[in-house]
Amino acid sequence: MTERGSLSRSSAVVLAGGSSSRLGQDKAFLFIDRQLLIERIIEALSQLSDEVIIVADEVDRYEQFEAVVVSDVYPGKGALGGIYSGLKAATGSRSLVVACDMPFLNLSLLRYMQGLASRYDVVIPRTGKLTEALHAFYSRNCLPLIEEQLLAGDLRIIHFFPHVRVRYVDREEIEVFDPEHLSFFNINSQADLEKAREVLGPGQSITPARTYPQGSHPPRSHT
Repeated sequence: MTERGSLSRSSAVVLAGGSSSRLGQDKAFLFIDRQLLIERIIEALSQLSDEVIIVADEVDRYEQFEAVVVSDVYPGKGALGGIYSGLKAATGSRSLVVACDMPFLNLSLLRYMQGLASRYDVVIPRTGKLTEALHAFYSRNCLPLIEEQLLAGDLRIIHFFPHVRVRYVDREEIEVFDPEHLSFFNINSQADLEKAREVLGPGQSITPARTYPQGSHPPRSHT
């Protein structure tokens, strides 16, 4: 049995608990080139990690996928609560955390960040003053600090950073692997959908998520 927090294991966490109100449909279940977006993300993360964990409000909707599915330890606490729940469930000492609506994850950039992660508690991309907290590695050392913030009602992810070892991956490093910063692109609106279609180019498609009755499961794609 693998010991919790094992240095030899790597974990990845997908946050799937957010609302899709601006898009008007379930982002995780968009079809991108005939593959569900959530499956596309799991497939990419599986190339980097020994386990993939999905943190979701509706756990039963995600149990069909090749991932461990957990609910929030502290419900209603936003992305910070999702990071905490994923790290808490992870068997690795460090976890990559991403959102469920990021179709263009770049494995080369993620591997570069993964190579840095063993020496830090947080490895996070930064362009100017903007950080990408949902495209970052976090160690289990962050758990008590995050929990303290959650209990205090402070949901700003970066507020615990002064108390841990942080490695910022700056623009020059990012652009070696991802000149257009597509890694951080997420689908939040119809305009984002259109941009994603442009990036994919001819011959590939994005199909809007279908509407399913509450409690039912969108079918897995068969690629």
